[in-house]
Amino acid sequence: MHRRDFLRHATVASSAAAFMPEVLHAATGTPGDRTIRTARAFAPGDAAQPAIADLTAAEAQRLMAAGQLSARDLAQACLTRIDEVDRNGPRVNSVIEVNPDALAIAAERDAERASGRVRGPLHGLPVLLKDNIDTGDRMLTTAGSLALTGAPAPRDAAIAARLRDAGAVILAKTNLSEWANFRSTRSVSGWSARGGQTRNPYALDRSPCGSSSGTGAAIASGLAILGIGTETDGSVTCPSAVSGLVGLKPTVGVVSRRGIIPISASQDTAGPMTRTVHDAALLLDAIAGRDDADSATRAFPGAPAGGYAAALRPDALRGARIGVTRNIGPRHADVARVFEDALRALQDAGAVLVDPANLSTAGRFDEAEFEVLLYEFKDGLASYFASRGDTSPLRSLADLKAFNERERDREMPWFEQEIVDMALAKGPLTDAAYREARATCLRLARTEGLDALFATHRVDAIVAPTTGPAWTVDVVNGDHYLGSAGSAAAVAGYPHLTVPMGQVQGLPVGLSIIGRAWDDARVLGYGYAFEQATQARRAPTFRERVQ
Repeated sequence: MHRRDFLRHATVASSAAAFMPEVLHAATGTPGDRTIRTARAFAPGDAAQPAIADLTAAEAQRLMAAGQLSARDLAQACLTRIDEVDRNGPRVNSVIEVNPDALAIAAERDAERASGRVRGPLHGLPVLLKDNIDTGDRMLTTAGSLALTGAPAPRDAAIAARLRDAGAVILAKTNLSEWANFRSTRSVSGWSARGGQTRNPYALDRSPCGSSSGTGAAIASGLAILGIGTETDGSVTCPSAVSGLVGLKPTVGVVSRRGIIPISASQDTAGPMTRTVHDAALLLDAIAGRDDADSATRAFPGAPAGGYAAALRPDALRGARIGVTRNIGPRHADVARVFEDALRALQDAGAVLVDPANLSTAGRFDEAEFEVLLYEFKDGLASYFASRGDTSPLRSLADLKAFNERERDREMPWFEQEIVDMALAKGPLTDAAYREARATCLRLARTEGLDALFATHRVDAIVAPTTGPAWTVDVVNGDHYLGSAGSAAAVAGYPHLTVPMGQVQGLPVGLSIIGRAWDDARVLGYGYAFEQATQARRAPTFRERVQ
């Protein structure tokens, strides 16, 4: 989640630019020609585009079906690009660990295809997972902390298991803001003790934002086709927006959280981070579903007939009533100008704009949200550590605090653990203070917030700028965050999609589309129609800085 203003209030008041390697697959020629070409560097602005870095899920499947690409060669091409872009060259530093079994798994998917078995649209496709999602393999799951580097998790998270069942190749784990950016009020997005600092591929001195920063930077850099992040408040949508990606925070309950290192039982969810809306919908089709071990999923009504991807239509905005919510999101003049262009594009695509359709409760639930997160973080981590058994040396938040103090030089060179201290001071979830804070969140974010907005203005969804352009990385002062459109959706547990809407000084900015509970398909449909009409995404140039 973001260190938004309520976090500050809670504690104060209470030369890469010339190097862009290309990884190309020889997609022409006779079937079976699977030569991977790597070795071409070109300056930013070169019209040539790296095929692997732009490949969509559907395009990869067509190539594999035609015998022009194998899952193993695709995985190898991504691993080569990780080496050339992430480890060397620009040094984006987004991947924290590569799966040592990725090529073998990809070869197994090729063998299945050769035998006539294709599991679905993700068969053989490389996926990156954030390093707070358990995988029962040889990779670690650490939330970026050195405290959990002893042994891998004993089993797959629910979504990791679903991805494997769908035929995806879990290629690597991505770096993140340590403990999902819930450790300090002065944290630096994209930094963890285990992984170091992730950089924004659009300008390497800029922040990748949010705790799913590694997934955002990696998918934008073309290190894999599909990525998974997690969000409590902004950690899928912000890194997606500042890295020119599509990012979906689903309705809480669409995706199981079992096996994901938690912050909040009431707000956490995993979500797709991809270069296109169609890829995000395909990924959601794979990971969505009920899980008896996660009570939030019991209310999930199921995906639309045929799945989320099949529900996408380029004319989805025609006749849709879209509320323009002008009192949430960043305060930035250049972003506002790009947003006005996006509104015209929505109208041109047939949407009926209701402007303004403001959120009357904006900002009023921040303190209550933070109180809820402190309680749930303490409770949730203890449960998660217990689920890891002997693979976790930690048993409680107190154990984590003690480890950080012992390893101060490595764990806290830039910022402390004030949020850990605040969470430790909280009692159990039976406390009246917790119950009151949670009730306040539901009232102000749902009943008097988004529910009232949708009903009063009779809108199908609302839009706003997702966040501002990426700020410079600053380990002395921490993040310079300009605000987000997504807090109400995060607290309410409602779907929030960000789609690229343009750039400010070459830095991507996104359009947020927010819907009612379980309206994920509708939100994706609107995003798809906007994406098809605007084609606003631009590939990163790996500049050293904006100027």
